[in-house]
Amino acid sequence: MNKLFFFFISLSATFGCYAQPTGGSGASDNDLQLNTITTALPFLAITPDSRAGGMGDAGTALSPTSTSVYWNTSMISFAKEKSEVSLSYTPWLRQLTNDIHLSYLAFYYKINRLHSVGGALRYFSLGEITFTDASGNVIRDDKPSEFELTGAYAFRLSDKFSIGLNGKFAYSNLTGGLTVGGVNTKAGIVGATDISFTYYNEDASIGKTKGAYTFATTINNIGNKVAYSELSQRDFIPMNLKIGNAYKANFDKYNSVTFALDLQKLLVPTPAYYDVIDGTYTMISGRSNDVGVISGMVQSFYDAPGAPLTDADGKYIQNSDGSYQVKKGSKLVEELTEINIAGGLEWWYNNVLAVRGGVFFENKNKGNRQYINIGASFKYNMFGIDFSYLASISGRQSPLANTLRFTLRLNLDGKSSVEKKSE
Repeated sequence: MNKLFFFFISLSATFGCYAQPTGGSGASDNDLQLNTITTALPFLAITPDSRAGGMGDAGTALSPTSTSVYWNTSMISFAKEKSEVSLSYTPWLRQLTNDIHLSYLAFYYKINRLHSVGGALRYFSLGEITFTDASGNVIRDDKPSEFELTGAYAFRLSDKFSIGLNGKFAYSNLTGGLTVGGVNTKAGIVGATDISFTYYNEDASIGKTKGAYTFATTINNIGNKVAYSELSQRDFIPMNLKIGNAYKANFDKYNSVTFALDLQKLLVPTPAYYDVIDGTYTMISGRSNDVGVISGMVQSFYDAPGAPLTDADGKYIQNSDGSYQVKKGSKLVEELTEINIAGGLEWWYNNVLAVRGGVFFENKNKGNRQYINIGASFKYNMFGIDFSYLASISGRQSPLANTLRFTLRLNLDGKSSVEKKSE
């Protein structure tokens, strides 16, 4: 087997082992406080499609479809079909309300062997919201919404390597221009980009089993900070690093199984740890997040505050230079807990019927999104339909519980996948 296959599998396995630490560094995640990283425009990071949504959100290295524009644009360089268009729909947070939903329209087109283009439109409706004043009097009803428009380009560097680039415009209108406390609010406007890279080896056999191996990495949503009024703080959007591996084993002419593993990390500064000391709001540990976009991306790898130490009286222990002591190893432990793990399986029969399953894990101190997914697909002639279901394992009250996703796909080549396979 290709040596790169072993290298990247080993690399991902190493990251996976350390993503959720066990305490070997002298500290564990039980020593840490809840410290969730929040961003503006979080809808940009919601999985839009049912295929990856049925595999634990492990979509970075999956075989190319039109929704690769979201996951990894460079992957469409290796698509077998010339073009595809898809429409996805997700009723969102059904445990809380019944009128929030995400819609996603995506396509790609292969101009030739080297050049491919694509695009997507994402629309997120927050349903109907009633705005009230401080006394509870109704001001008006509104239907806040957000959308994102994406243009994509992929360039095939060689038989096995490809790069991709997305340009994005996003608009977030959450208040409808409402005046709050004498301050006029405004919509958030974002310009952003995605960068992606793929290594694809379609001749990566294991023993007598033929297969294809994919390694991919992306940095998503590199864009400006957002404020919803002239006086409010500007917040980061969900910039995200993803490292994906996938291996597709072709057992015979009818059966294939894909194994996928993603590691994902927000490239957004971690909130520092503050407390009131002698009547003053004081930073105990960590770093300020009042930095620029690129500085914030770099800082996100080393700014976790860790677990501050206290004495028997509950007072923070200070060093000789006036800084506060942090439990040894706890900063590293917290950085590692910010890596989310997603894994999934996909079985195809005759490239007509697929069944999927997956799991997603996020540390309890960083949001506690922990769930399993199942899904299925059916293809007939030019059409395909995907379905997925999410079941939370982090608690019955999780707002993500029972999330459904639906995707309708159209192969614009005019041939069914079975016909293509037989040629």
